[in-house]
Amino acid sequence: MSISPYINRNVQELVAYQPGKPISETARELGLNPAQIVKLASNENSLGPSPMAVQAMLDAASGMHIYPDGASFELRSKIAARHGVAFNQTAVGNGSSELIELLCHACLRPGLELVAAQYSFAMYSLMCKLFDATYVEVPNKADWSHDLQGMLAAITPQTRLVFITNPTNPLGTMVGQAEMDAFMAAVPEHVIVAFDEAYIEFAGEKTDCLKYVREGRNVVALRTFSKAYGLAGARVGYAVTTPEIADLLNKARSPFNVNLMAQVAACAALEDAEHLARSVEMVKAGREQFYEALLTWGIPYIPSHGNFIMVKVGQGKAVYEEMLARGVILRPMGGYGLPEYVRITVGNKEENKRCLAALQEVLNK
Repeated sequence: MSISPYINRNVQELVAYQPGKPISETARELGLNPAQIVKLASNENSLGPSPMAVQAMLDAASGMHIYPDGASFELRSKIAARHGVAFNQTAVGNGSSELIELLCHACLRPGLELVAAQYSFAMYSLMCKLFDATYVEVPNKADWSHDLQGMLAAITPQTRLVFITNPTNPLGTMVGQAEMDAFMAAVPEHVIVAFDEAYIEFAGEKTDCLKYVREGRNVVALRTFSKAYGLAGARVGYAVTTPEIADLLNKARSPFNVNLMAQVAACAALEDAEHLARSVEMVKAGREQFYEALLTWGIPYIPSHGNFIMVKVGQGKAVYEEMLARGVILRPMGGYGLPEYVRITVGNKEENKRCLAALQEVLNK
């Protein structure tokens, strides 16, 4: 007998988040050597983690029989110092995706609303559905960026959360400081505005959403160690916000939500400015490497502020499969309503070169 009649409808109707295809799965399916596969699908850092972070994890390994610090005191203290806020204005999560879920825990229920851009991180709609709230999707502007005035117009008395992804995933576009300021000048007080800045370290244009936090506005800045810091496997992200909202996030989280390895790795990564600079420089150089080839071939793309590029290839799924057969994993974008596109993570010089050679072959350029 099926249990489904007794299960929450909103959970049954969810479509599970689909991550980029792993190297191990590709190797098994296609009979390829894992060492010969290039994965450019999940916006990971090809430089890997900071050597300081690796050493910190090795040092911590013998203490894994002890629970981690439930308050993540050292990590949150470093985050607070980095951003010039108080300790009680911080929260950490099992990736910034957990913090997105915790915000929804705190703010959403049936009848309430979450506003986001049409093309933004898939977790927003998934979490909104999970909490049986209403997801309000605002079309992007012609240049693919968020339409903040359109998002402002979409806010109603039932709106509790607005997510602004800056730079956007999956597009790589940004909204500027003037647009942010105009939006924040008009947003009503009953709304929490979450600036999801997972890729901000790679951005060519620097913006400051933390000034709103310092002004005491209902704003959450979300950051992650998964991208520029190269700690995707450790799963650790953080929020900087008001003491009141930070308290809500810390109440909603599970105990020991950030493990010991992740805590010590993130603490060390924050101290390794050289590794961060190398990661950012690798991405900037890699973006130019892709742009040069794509312009030469006449292949349209969306200029990116992230560590990835959206490329218009026609039949995205077919190109993805052809690239997969050549040992290069990209991300088809049909699930985002962009079937003509693939998203390519910017890797190191050799990975990019191999990707471009395979892409040239597939597209017959």
